Amino acid sequence: MSTDRTLRLATRGSDLAMRQATLVQERVGTRRRPVELIEIETEGDRIQDELIADLGRIGAFVHALDQEVADGDCDAAVHSMKDMPTEFAEGMVVAAVSERAAAGDLLVTEDGKAFEDLREGAVVGTSSLRRTAQLLHARPDLDVRPLRGNVDTRIEKLLAPRLQREHERRMDTDEEAQSTEMRDYNIDPEGVLDDENADLDDPDDDDEFEQSVDEWFESLSEVERAAMGQEYDHEYDALVLAEAGLERSGLRHHIGTSRLPKDKFVPAPAQGAIAVTATDEDVIKRLQQNLDHAPTRVAVTVERTVLSELGGGCVAPLGVHATVQGNSVNVRAQVLSTDGTEVVEGTRDLPIETHAEAAAEFAADLAERGADDLIAAAAAETDE
Repeated sequence: MSTDRTLRLATRGSDLAMRQATLVQERVGTRRRPVELIEIETEGDRIQDELIADLGRIGAFVHALDQEVADGDCDAAVHSMKDMPTEFAEGMVVAAVSERAAAGDLLVTEDGKAFEDLREGAVVGTSSLRRTAQLLHARPDLDVRPLRGNVDTRIEKLLAPRLQREHERRMDTDEEAQSTEMRDYNIDPEGVLDDENADLDDPDDDDEFEQSVDEWFESLSEVERAAMGQEYDHEYDALVLAEAGLERSGLRHHIGTSRLPKDKFVPAPAQGAIAVTATDEDVIKRLQQNLDHAPTRVAVTVERTVLSELGGGCVAPLGVHATVQGNSVNVRAQVLSTDGTEVVEGTRDLPIETHAEAAAEFAADLAERGADDLIAAAAAETDE
């Protein structure tokens, strides 16, 4: 394509996806060469009542976007890189990887409670096999339950039970106060009872709440108001969400969070990174020049190489995280059984010059130590 015309960028339509696409648009677009966002529905968006692993393969959020590029209806597609398969259609390449945001996971609670401070048997919501296994490995007492939906929907489901109970309590108190006022009026319509009998000066008779129901509702944040109408199947003590996704959603300041340590809760491969795919050479060059971040590309290449060599996809509890440190790349990997009772993990410093080849060797060592068996068992459970 001519690099002078508008670049059409395919994206999912969720709030988070649109925010990520806007970041790319702002980096790549200019007055002379603007970027237009094209909203596309994916398989993962259409099927909301299944967990990602149950969809059967990684890439449920990717293929429809890349197909738009392959068909020529869009020039490029923007993805959360952790959702991407390790193999692409012929001619499709990762044109750019933006500088990575925070790669780790957050424990999300109403008050920012630390992981070790969760009550025994606490209910924790997540849609991820990896996070489920990691939670159970660290705390077998936890009750980990499935939870899908966009970031805002998940937070609403966390907040909904308490807020809806609070609303009901305030409504009941308001109705009781109105009933008491009506009863007192019927007893003394002229208002002639003395202060002693009416107890008008007793502070204990003041209203329980300083705000009316309407004033209280108006004081809530937008996500809290949305939670008032949110249906929920379970009452959660906490959620686990990607830090990058929560930050990009703009909701982090509305909820309590604490970081989960990346050495115990190893992130998903490429978590926190945004990738843009394309086929046209001019588009690829434009994206590389304006968006690509070399250290992030090296790190996610290592992570995705380990993923590819082990073949975990989204059907196995597998975490890989790499960081560039001078002339080497430090990588940590963790493969677990689905119930968290077994784990194979390791760390290694890889030479940056041969980081992909060294990552493949690291994966082979993990496989020999039993990672292959755990992944095969997880895949068999998914197929049942």
